[in-house]
Amino acid sequence: MGPVQPRPAEPVPVVLAGAHGYGTAHRRNLKRLTAAGLVRVVGVCDPAPLAAADLDALGGPEQSGDLAALLARTGPAVTIVSTPIHTHVDLALTAVRAGSHVLLEKPPAPSLAGFTRLTDALRESGVVCQVGFQSFGSRAVETVRELVADGAVGPLRGIGAVGAWVRDARYYARTPWAGRRRLPLPPGGADETGGPDGPGGVDVVDGVLTNPLAHALATALRIDGSDRAEDVASVELELFRAHDIEADDTSCVRLGTARGTTLTLAATLCAERNAPPYVVVHGEQGRITLQYTTDRLLLVRSGRPQQEQLHPRTDLLENLLAHLRDGTPLLSPLARAGAFTRVVEAVRTAPDPVRLPPDAWHSDHHGAAARRVIPGIRTLLDASAARLALFSELGAPWAAR
Repeated sequence: MGPVQPRPAEPVPVVLAGAHGYGTAHRRNLKRLTAAGLVRVVGVCDPAPLAAADLDALGGPEQSGDLAALLARTGPAVTIVSTPIHTHVDLALTAVRAGSHVLLEKPPAPSLAGFTRLTDALRESGVVCQVGFQSFGSRAVETVRELVADGAVGPLRGIGAVGAWVRDARYYARTPWAGRRRLPLPPGGADETGGPDGPGGVDVVDGVLTNPLAHALATALRIDGSDRAEDVASVELELFRAHDIEADDTSCVRLGTARGTTLTLAATLCAERNAPPYVVVHGEQGRITLQYTTDRLLLVRSGRPQQEQLHPRTDLLENLLAHLRDGTPLLSPLARAGAFTRVVEAVRTAPDPVRLPPDAWHSDHHGAAARRVIPGIRTLLDASAARLALFSELGAPWAAR
């Protein structure tokens, strides 16, 4: 089936796959864009149906648990896929085969093989896929790139990123796939690469680097202009877990890019308190710090006053609509998530995360649910970004090799 093209000046028909979890944010955005006359929600797909009032708030679209059948009946120009990680590739492929363009939440695929399948399908179909790295909509990201290109901080020494968030027991109990590296295959099922049943199961890769703080890594790669699969030359990983989960909750990664840049991300979900994640660009004559969730940019240069800037942000669905309407370039096309997916693949194939010893963390029962806190972790994360170093190089006793 060929791509479904919206008619000029008419609301674009949209289907939302995944109406709960992060899908609630998409529902709010769809209500806004519907009121603006830009979209018309024609279908909602979720195994847990929306209540009548929530469906009415979207204009009363058709509701179904079968995405392929829903797409066949409604013929949307755009399908939003905001579902569990391990379903991303198959549901996006379902939309592509129906001729629908796709807004796909991150991470786009839990494996490089799945990413390649989707990339190949897009090439053959003529439809496009925008990936939900919201930070790519920020003008601040391009401003950082421009400052570096103009030599504002001198020759580039490297890029570090930090994410320090708090997640309690409810975060990992909210869904069966949370904190999992993989899930068992259903009887007679196939893994997301299209292979036969096997002991590995279905890849999920729901770790701190690849899901909750994925934006930090993707943003650092975009700033360096090293966001395509072929741009990654080397990957070093240190994966740890304090929680009783399969995946990592406290980890660091160091990348070498094909252009010679060193990039690091140090991240945890066991922080003492939430803090805005940031990316810091180190130059020989200064540094640029970007808080990508707030679009705040801080420029520090030798011998000059510190400069702070706030930048606007473009909604990724609006950008996709503009692309379909008049060819506006996509801000987050699938190909620009290739380098990030190379890291996902490295995490997927790495040994299981190392369990932190009991003396490396403590339980905090303040509030509604218990959480695990690693004392001093924020200082360690900041040091990683400042020195472009791994945990094992910074003296953390639990990370010693």
